[in-house]
Amino acid sequence: MRVSNVSAEEKDTAVATMVYVVDDDESMREAVSRLLRSVGLVVETFSTAQEFLAYEMPDVPSCLILDVRLKGQSGLAVQEQIAESQMRLPIVFMTAHGDIAMTVKAMKAGAMDFLAKPFRDQDMLDAVTHALTKDEQRRDASRAVNDLRRCFESLTTREREVMAFVASGLMNKQIASKMELSEITVKIHRGQAMRKMGARSLAEFVLKAEALGIKPPQDSAITPVRGSRN
Repeated sequence: MRVSNVSAEEKDTAVATMVYVVDDDESMREAVSRLLRSVGLVVETFSTAQEFLAYEMPDVPSCLILDVRLKGQSGLAVQEQIAESQMRLPIVFMTAHGDIAMTVKAMKAGAMDFLAKPFRDQDMLDAVTHALTKDEQRRDASRAVNDLRRCFESLTTREREVMAFVASGLMNKQIASKMELSEITVKIHRGQAMRKMGARSLAEFVLKAEALGIKPPQDSAITPVRGSRN
């Protein structure tokens, strides 16, 4: 059975972060929930992995505290289910029966931390803080890339091609030769592409191309000329 630890007041306001606790031991769930709520965190607890996986999570930085030994299913199996569902959620494992092999397997699969019961309160708070920070950073990076993709989609075919050539290190003259355009036309396309991508410098323009994974056209493998790109 799932027990909501979110107060009516919290439900009426935007939640900044969420922490989920999955443990079939009711006393442990309550203890962890009290600890986290004591430092102002919003917590939802679950007695089974199925209840957690069926829960509609808000789109905020979150982390999961997961017992490694659940009735009928191991926490490691739940970790695999989460990975298969493309749910990118930092996991902090806790267990009273952990061993080195289990810890290594969990960490290799992406677990943020592995705490042996009984753990110190501060160790749990540190692990959760670290996990929430990592998830917030991941979300920020994902939003930035999505914004770049939207900008890139606004480029014309010519502008995208010029961007790819610029990212490969070619000068305007070389790009013009490759595209069979005049150099001034290439400059115009490059300027328009930089403006649409919000790039204030050529270096920033190239970095944005790299962040998008833009590959240079396959036939552009010529040696860049040293000196000005103009």
